[in-house]
Amino acid sequence: MISLADLQHRIASGELSTDAAITQTRDAIAARDRTIGAFVRLDETARAQQAGPLRGIAVGIKDIIDTADLPTEMGAAIYRGHQPRADAPVVMALKQAGATIIGKTTTTAFAANDPTATLNPHNHAHTPGGSSSGSAAAVAAGMIPLALGTQTGGSVIRPASFCGVAAIKPSYRLLPTVGVKCFSWTLDTVGLFGAGVRDVALGLAAMTRRPELVGPSKVSAPRIGVVTQAFAGSPEPSGAEALQKAARAAEQAGATVRELAMPEVVAEAWRIHPVVQEFEAHQSFAWEYGQNYDAMPPLLRGRLDESKGGTPAEYDAAMAVTLRARQALATILSEVDVLLTLSAPGAAPEGLASTGDPRYNRLWTLMGVPCVNVPTLTAEGGLPVGVTVIAGFGDDAKALAAASFVEDALRK
Repeated sequence: MISLADLQHRIASGELSTDAAITQTRDAIAARDRTIGAFVRLDETARAQQAGPLRGIAVGIKDIIDTADLPTEMGAAIYRGHQPRADAPVVMALKQAGATIIGKTTTTAFAANDPTATLNPHNHAHTPGGSSSGSAAAVAAGMIPLALGTQTGGSVIRPASFCGVAAIKPSYRLLPTVGVKCFSWTLDTVGLFGAGVRDVALGLAAMTRRPELVGPSKVSAPRIGVVTQAFAGSPEPSGAEALQKAARAAEQAGATVRELAMPEVVAEAWRIHPVVQEFEAHQSFAWEYGQNYDAMPPLLRGRLDESKGGTPAEYDAAMAVTLRARQALATILSEVDVLLTLSAPGAAPEGLASTGDPRYNRLWTLMGVPCVNVPTLTAEGGLPVGVTVIAGFGDDAKALAAASFVEDALRK
């Protein structure tokens, strides 16, 4: 993979020009994407900028995020050829930091269930995950050092785990979702993929102009609470092994590690996540579902068919549970520095008919807290499995610092 941190160092030292860095990226895409299929479109006219912390850094943008220079088709026939007038604010933030937008990466249709043809770079017979399939796969295949994705259930953290890359789903609304096709306004979150934890930290810091997201950790020996999410069912052996391995490595590196049980209201929040998601989806897709029903991607259309009986009263009750669960989680996170949990049930499933199960991600998306995937082990078939480090709302720097601690501990 291409390390953003390494590229920045080489560019700053004069060892590598920004133009050469972009050329290397183009060459890598030309060599590998014909097999992986991570991009839907490339910008052949894109050039390196000469200023900014992300100068010489090529970035892939998930194709539900508006770009003024490239179509935004959302993986859906309804929007084929759709050309936005303006860049989404997150795209402008990258450009203002000096990044080069190299192309649009594949997304499941409307960032829902209908999969892409993108392959997992570690094993082509397995899914790369979704919905941010192309972003995770492009970074994992060493084509680009940074990519944007989005998460409503598990669409950043799960593909990162399946593809063996680092990723952050930041605190809710740290990155604006204006100009991003809405699925659920309570849940939708823009996230980043990179080779390692420091790489995504550098990318997020540059986009947000928050240098405190990178730097020495104030949590030298973090207090870690391990959460197995029993309410979400049992993981596969490789998922359980990854969590145990990360916890053991962190403890051996000096962290205080203990298992935590979640209160019932948090388990209830996990159960009502779909109520919030589907109720808001019916409003977000009112035009597509109402006026273009036959052209809707079939799995998403079926999902909307099944959930169209949802009522405002059910939604309001679910939102009330959400508020109580967020308060309960804040109390838990006052007793530890971070939580450590599963990024996915296990390694990426075989085949491309499904992008995998987001059941271990969706609670944290609803809670709005920062989540960082840390690649942890390699399972049978060469398939990666990661774990998730979680901090309190707004504590993105702490989440990244603790994730770096776990990442370093796993290397020892």
